[in-house]
Amino acid sequence: MPIHDWTRVPAGTFHDFHHEWISTIKRALNDGLLPDGYYAMAEQIAGGMGPDVLTLERPTPRDPLPEPGQEGGLALATRPPRVRFHAGREDDLLARKAKAVVVRHSSDHRVVAMVELVSPGNKSSRYAIDAFVRKVRDALHAGIHLLIVDLFPPGPRDPHGIHQVIWEEGSPGDFPLTADEPLACVSYIGGPVGEVFLEPVAVGRPLPEMPLFLSEAIYVPVPLDATYQRAWDAVPTFWRNAITSIPPQSSA
Repeated sequence: MPIHDWTRVPAGTFHDFHHEWISTIKRALNDGLLPDGYYAMAEQIAGGMGPDVLTLERPTPRDPLPEPGQEGGLALATRPPRVRFHAGREDDLLARKAKAVVVRHSSDHRVVAMVELVSPGNKSSRYAIDAFVRKVRDALHAGIHLLIVDLFPPGPRDPHGIHQVIWEEGSPGDFPLTADEPLACVSYIGGPVGEVFLEPVAVGRPLPEMPLFLSEAIYVPVPLDATYQRAWDAVPTFWRNAITSIPPQSSA
């Protein structure tokens, strides 16, 4: 299904869609995408990535999480994600969010990955975007893997897209967006050696399948297009019409 222009409706309308899409992605992950031992929940996270969120301490080389079994998840080494841009770097990067899909491991219920859908509120002020970026960097630094979907065009606070605000400018992986593809889906591998997988997208084009990493080597493919379609079907008809109607032509 083609991506819609969500700038044509009030932020509250996208908020309603955001809620439905988060729930749909959560159901898809729990309905066979996640390997045994992992589960997804829609959680609202406010504040820092403290023990109440992470549950126990973050993974360390001496305290690793069990690797997903062969029956679930794809190996990065043998099935690299199909995205046009990929880079790695060594850094402290990271994040965490409010209203996200949170994947936890059932052995100790710690957070291993999150899916975040950028909303207009995340870009509404310098304070808002700084808080969003700070949480993202905090999460990555804690070893949490992220999938971020931004369906809103760059603005004065992210002139080259949200990824360039998160990622250090001038470093490998500092991928710019173009006028033809100003939106982005971005997957991050968390930890001290970060990696990014970015796919530019645009209004009117379908969403790609994107990787959600469960470890540095294993990911599950998230069907963004199919879940977007199911969430779109739940949008009230009035607002679907408002988004898809052809805008009036201005008279010369």
